[in-house]
Amino acid sequence: MHVLNWLGLVLLAVLALGAAGHALLRKSDSRSALGWVAVCLTFPLAGPILYILFGVNRVRRSASRMRKEVDALSENRPPASASYPSAAVNPTVLHHAFQRLERVGRNILGAELVGGNCVEPLFNGDEAYPAMLRAMDEARHSIYLATYILDTDTQGLRFIDALARAVQRGVEVRVLIDGVGEKYSWPHASRLLKKKGVPTRLFIPPHLFPPNLHLNLRNHRKILVVDGRLGFTGGMNISQKHVLGARPLWPVTDLHFIVRGPVANLLQDTFVDDWFFATKERLEPPVLFTEPTGDCLCRTVVDGPNFAEDYLMTLLTGIISASTSSIKIMTPYFLPPRTLLSALTSARYRGVNVEILLPGRNNLPFVHWATRHILEDLLRAGIKISFQPAPFCHTKLMLVDGCYVHLGSANLDSRSLRLNFELTLEVLDQHLAIQLTRHFNSIMAKSRPVTRQELQGRSLPARLRDAFFWLFSPYL
Repeated sequence: MHVLNWLGLVLLAVLALGAAGHALLRKSDSRSALGWVAVCLTFPLAGPILYILFGVNRVRRSASRMRKEVDALSENRPPASASYPSAAVNPTVLHHAFQRLERVGRNILGAELVGGNCVEPLFNGDEAYPAMLRAMDEARHSIYLATYILDTDTQGLRFIDALARAVQRGVEVRVLIDGVGEKYSWPHASRLLKKKGVPTRLFIPPHLFPPNLHLNLRNHRKILVVDGRLGFTGGMNISQKHVLGARPLWPVTDLHFIVRGPVANLLQDTFVDDWFFATKERLEPPVLFTEPTGDCLCRTVVDGPNFAEDYLMTLLTGIISASTSSIKIMTPYFLPPRTLLSALTSARYRGVNVEILLPGRNNLPFVHWATRHILEDLLRAGIKISFQPAPFCHTKLMLVDGCYVHLGSANLDSRSLRLNFELTLEVLDQHLAIQLTRHFNSIMAKSRPVTRQELQGRSLPARLRDAFFWLFSPYL
């Protein structure tokens, strides 16, 4: 018995030291590493178990493993964009303000800006959905649609019918829906699409047998590309609640974008890669020469847990640090990592005017509570924060120095910046920036400023509740 006791102690010591050593080597944040080391050594049984359950980054590991499997299947496949005519812009010919901000993305992403594009905002489903449906009805060669949510309500059924009509006309159609996102609606969209003969796949669908419960490996991208020439992207899912003219019970405002020009090819590249990732089927859309259609300079930002680097997080932090006059942010979920918060406060101390618009009433109350816990430090630095009136605003937008627009599917929280597969666009264009600045300012004028007095006046139970949910901000 004495020997068994000693053996048990040795096993506990090995377990605790092994888990502590893993945290020490794998955690990039020193505070996180120190915390897990202390927990593992203080509680040699419970600590390692907690670390295995909550401390190990299975999301990045699982996504990287899946990417390696896909890469092994496609090792002889050339990059999707290699066949397209180059529309890259020489950065030395750009305006000085453009050069400063453009350089950040070029150095981080290793990609040049693409010129000759037209990017136009579409406000809510009232403007976006008719344009998207019209484009699908006019498609001659291909329709590629990727979305997080495709509700099977009135609006969703219109999309399903349009896709089915395109298949009947002989158009190549592929639809990719997130495996968790489609669960928000019943009956499931994939089932209705398949019944109508529309080739549809789910992105990493969860199921019990065989076990596959990668609930955090979510494809949050929104892509529609028609004939390789016309694209739609932004933050809007497909749901009747985005059509304000239909007076839905729970209305949601949002912003989507129609893109023309070479950047549509880049959106198509992303879809082709995602389709291959999810299905192992290689799509080979025809190579089409895309005529320049405007003056917008664009660069796609493709990010996800399958990449070793946090490209989107690093890019946003770099752009904020390179700003000189103004930063305007509109986002539904605002729980950014500490480094991004520090970049915002540093920008304000440099004299940059920083304004943040958040929903006054969030569709996820616990996110709103957690967000309130971090706002006082930003207000103390002189950052202007306002709560928008109803309806809930789902728009994701960042405007910098009156010439830079960052748009797409990503929220400013850990789920988007670390866990989700996201797609955003960098757009350098003063005309678009001015147009969106007017939109931002019009909403700001109707919004309620948040004050330090308001936050300090919260009751003790409210402050404790907000702080408690903030502890879980990496997982919200």
